[in-house]
Amino acid sequence: MNNSREDKLQAFARLLNIMEDLREKCPWDRKQTMETLRPLTIEETYELGDAILDNKLEEVKKELGDLFLHLVFYSKIGEEKQAFDVADVLNAICEKLIQRHPHIYEDVEVSGEEEVKANWEKLKLKEGKKSVLEGVPRSLPAMVKATRIQEKARGVGFDWDNAQQVWDKVEEELNELKDEIKQGDRKQSEAEFGDLLFSMINLSRFLQIDAESALERTNKKFIKRFQYLEEKAKEEGKALAEMTLAEMDVIWERAKKWA
Repeated sequence: MNNSREDKLQAFARLLNIMEDLREKCPWDRKQTMETLRPLTIEETYELGDAILDNKLEEVKKELGDLFLHLVFYSKIGEEKQAFDVADVLNAICEKLIQRHPHIYEDVEVSGEEEVKANWEKLKLKEGKKSVLEGVPRSLPAMVKATRIQEKARGVGFDWDNAQQVWDKVEEELNELKDEIKQGDRKQSEAEFGDLLFSMINLSRFLQIDAESALERTNKKFIKRFQYLEEKAKEEGKALAEMTLAEMDVIWERAKKWA
């Protein structure tokens, strides 16, 4: 650590030089296209997300390096297509950041974070976007997409005033789901279930809880506890499929104290 600005610039230049070598001399790297890299980039992004949730900073560093490689790789392919190069990419994001932060680079004053977000969405509309929701990627996982949709709607003032209103909406959607289940209407039950999830994600925003991270932490907790259950059952010479739920619950309660 404690690298100077020059050290950082040299490190980035080193990566650019290595990318040049790989693209010229390595059969695998020469073969890659933006389309073949895409699924690998998505995988690397999720690996970074795992490292962040696990608070493993050494792993975060490694995964960031993998992503830097991918970004440089895409830029190199863009250069070969005579569409753009890494300088174009970096200058474009610099220009966008300057334009989207008039409270720093111009004389616009803001009262706080919420006004910054609101100004951001208004500026995007001035840039030619027809809807504030255009920037939400279609391929995002549904829970992340719901969060981004709600955040963008909030940026232009379309949101609840307080958490109690959201609580009321959650209870309303829950009751509507119960009614549809009683009616036996599977299609409407699915629709109401989706509405309930959307309301729960709304509630998470007001509670300042990241819904995706919260659910993933619960996933990880369940995995640890279930693997503990498997391990202890094996130590007792039992197979889970042959155990009663009551027997598994005894071990599960121990697992909750362990993880």
